[in-house]
Amino acid sequence: MDFWIDGQNSGKTVRDFLKKQHISSALCTRLKQREDGILLNGTRVTVRAVLKEGDRLSLALFDEAVNPKLLPLKREVEVLLDTPDLVALNKPPFMPTHPSHGHFDDTLANVIVWQYRAATPRFSPRFVNRLDRNTSGVVLVAKHAHAAAQLAGQIAAGEMQKAYIAVVCGEISGETVLKTGIRRQNESVITREVCAVGEGDIAVTHVKPLAVKNGHTLVLLQPQTGRTHQLRVHMASLGTPILGDDLYGAPRHGIGRHALHAATLSFVAPNGMPVTVRAPLAPDMVGLIADIFGEEGRALAKQYC
Repeated sequence: MDFWIDGQNSGKTVRDFLKKQHISSALCTRLKQREDGILLNGTRVTVRAVLKEGDRLSLALFDEAVNPKLLPLKREVEVLLDTPDLVALNKPPFMPTHPSHGHFDDTLANVIVWQYRAATPRFSPRFVNRLDRNTSGVVLVAKHAHAAAQLAGQIAAGEMQKAYIAVVCGEISGETVLKTGIRRQNESVITREVCAVGEGDIAVTHVKPLAVKNGHTLVLLQPQTGRTHQLRVHMASLGTPILGDDLYGAPRHGIGRHALHAATLSFVAPNGMPVTVRAPLAPDMVGLIADIFGEEGRALAKQYC
């Protein structure tokens, strides 16, 4: 990871600059132990070195610990953005994000290992956001610990903006903001339910209808929090569950999954630049939206993807 030193940081020591970049003391210690850990204009330096405007400070931030059990899966997944710090991919439906019981070698994590570890042997994916197996769209992966911490901090502070496209059963006439609690339903491991604020984890979702037709609504969903099944639970609480989401009361549909797509993700990259990543709709969602809402509906959805 490279930092270009501006006038504001000229005169600072490397130690002070790294502290300003929220690089932990533990990570700083690991960097100091590596030959290529901290380079100033290509030369190894200590954290006592003084920076000047125009300098390039390079940090070898790739993780040292690699999970040997994470097997590569040879499959092409669309790369939406690829930088030295992170990669964003368009996760297809029916693919788990990371390994779990019954899914050890067929996940997005396995695909990432196949796509990146040959070129970067020390690369271990760190997922910034996760999607349900049946949800398609943007998944953001940090390539090193500092990027993971910086991006996770934005999520915790509510600074990372997300937008989803969904098709729901029933008609929604106007924009609304849902602010509720969400908790496990009857101690279920999987199912969640809406509850009063204070009785569960607070969850906030902005709902914007884009088109209404044939007893369905095409909606833009913007969660301000990231609770498990938040969008699915909130839509069901309105009496308009996401089409195909039989866990929350919706009828099954021909695409074989709930009609939910993570369309955009906006954040500040570790290099300080604002970024918006857009994921084109999965083909099954394109066909579903066209079938229900026509070409006008498909065009509306694509404005956000």
